[in-house]
Amino acid sequence: MSDLTLIATTKFGLEAVVKRELLDLGFTDLQVGNGQIQFPAAVADIPRANLWLRSADRVLLKIGSSNVTTFDDLFEFCRALPWETWITRDGQFTVLAKTHKSRLKSARSCQSIVKKAVVDRLAAHYRQSWFAETGPAYTIHLSLLQDEALLTIDSSGDGLHKRGYRAVGGAAPLQETLAAALVQLSFWQPDRLLLDPLCGSGTILIEAALLGRNQAPGLKRRFAADEWPAVPPAVWQEARATAAAAIERETELQLIGSDQDPQIIATARENAAIAGVNDAIEFSVKPLDKVWIDQEYGILITNPPYGERLADYQSINKLYRTFNTIFRKKDGWSLFVLTADKNFPEFFKRQRPDRVRKLYNGRIQVNYYQYHGRKPPAD
Repeated sequence: MSDLTLIATTKFGLEAVVKRELLDLGFTDLQVGNGQIQFPAAVADIPRANLWLRSADRVLLKIGSSNVTTFDDLFEFCRALPWETWITRDGQFTVLAKTHKSRLKSARSCQSIVKKAVVDRLAAHYRQSWFAETGPAYTIHLSLLQDEALLTIDSSGDGLHKRGYRAVGGAAPLQETLAAALVQLSFWQPDRLLLDPLCGSGTILIEAALLGRNQAPGLKRRFAADEWPAVPPAVWQEARATAAAAIERETELQLIGSDQDPQIIATARENAAIAGVNDAIEFSVKPLDKVWIDQEYGILITNPPYGERLADYQSINKLYRTFNTIFRKKDGWSLFVLTADKNFPEFFKRQRPDRVRKLYNGRIQVNYYQYHGRKPPAD
């Protein structure tokens, strides 16, 4: 029974990836907006969406939406919503607000009003004026866009990029959700060779291994809604058991990663072990100029360093020239490079990018350069 509306939030530019993930999970009637996809769901879908979504940032539970132009409008709208369906008598809740192109411009004032309205609603329902707030945690989100107020509760807690396998990140770690999206935006399939010669702490390859073995990315962590009585423990247990049974542990993968830093490769191996895919990835300590390509066909996905100082750029330009030397004649390789450096295509002489996607790594705008290689012959 689909009696709820869930919202999968995502980075701008990844809406189509998350939409495809939701369709693959069997969700329908999707409404795609900027940075979000709304979809009808049941209570049992709260665990399923959190466990399985690879490229979404969070799963929000929609409580209501309305046009508001005054603080009184906001208070009355918020107070009329059924918060008691989700928030317990002892629930501890916080309010986060953001407002854009709306008459109510103060996010702080909006937060205070939503908090007061929710307290008033709960006080009337539970017939008490004071709340201990020692129970489950609830984070209420208010989004005001062009006077349209959207109120949700965050079912994820920590962002979905926190898979639980990262022992230590690199100097500028790639978020797991973005890494998963990079893999899904490429031509990679589990039966094809995937190489990351600048792998850092291994995030791209680990996400590919999770995808290739059909392992739910959220299986090794807990979520805010784990503690909600409205989502019974049995529902979570069933969702996790189903996800664990779906893992294809015998799937053979060709995943190769290298980096010149021995310490970061040790971290990559540790991360892969925690994720349970260390047997699927071959890591080695190797500078880029020592990488040898002896296969005619393959997929490369990598996230080279961006650089902030002149010395960084000089080093990175040398790296780009090495990249060009290795791959300019490898037309059977499809190459996918994520970088904030807009000069990258000038160094790669094989061809112009077939496609350039504008994405965000945290708050940094980056480009995902896609070079489509010659397809391998059909078996």
